[in-house]
Amino acid sequence: MNMIPFDLKEFCEQCNVADSADFISKMTELYESLVKTNRKVNLTRIQSEEDYWIKHVADSLAIARFFPQFSTKELALADIGCGAGFPSLVLAAAFDNLRITAIDSIGKKTAFVESAARELGLDNLEVITGRSKELNRKPEYIERFDIVTARAVSDLRTLFKEAKKFIKADGQFIFFKTPEQAALELPQVAKDSQKYSLDWNQTDIFSLPCDSGKRLFVYSV
Repeated sequence: MNMIPFDLKEFCEQCNVADSADFISKMTELYESLVKTNRKVNLTRIQSEEDYWIKHVADSLAIARFFPQFSTKELALADIGCGAGFPSLVLAAAFDNLRITAIDSIGKKTAFVESAARELGLDNLEVITGRSKELNRKPEYIERFDIVTARAVSDLRTLFKEAKKFIKADGQFIFFKTPEQAALELPQVAKDSQKYSLDWNQTDIFSLPCDSGKRLFVYSV
């Protein structure tokens, strides 16, 4: 059985995942595919299976603990700089009500995400190879998304600048950050977004399972 070092079923319940058994099964399949592909193509730094479950799966899924709309509403979500599919693949597997667009400029990574989505039967995920700062200017992406998120990609100021046109009028930016990053970057993005009448806030700090690091989410209000 999987080497999951924490109670993932309970974690799924905290994040309002409707079918935890199906989700865990998909994430197990994803891990196997990721390890196999990672031998040939450098997709992500996987130190161990335990790291995968904590720092990829749990870290990606944690957003739904703080933002319950992820499990209750039909939302169009853009994941910019999706990398190997975290959080895109995790959220698509957990919540079929989400319509996720995974965006990355590196073709080998988007190719993997597209292949993994197909293997896992995730019809609610599409993949685009491109740079957000360029897509941000194209009419078909302007005001397209309810939520724009990013995990381990860039600083808040850059993320906002390169994706500010993606969001709908009533949409929201929600970014994965550490407390240290938030403390440094929040004043910068707040200053840059003043003319857009956009304010920012942050969630409470939380610990990843097994005390594997502190996290929070910075979000627009």
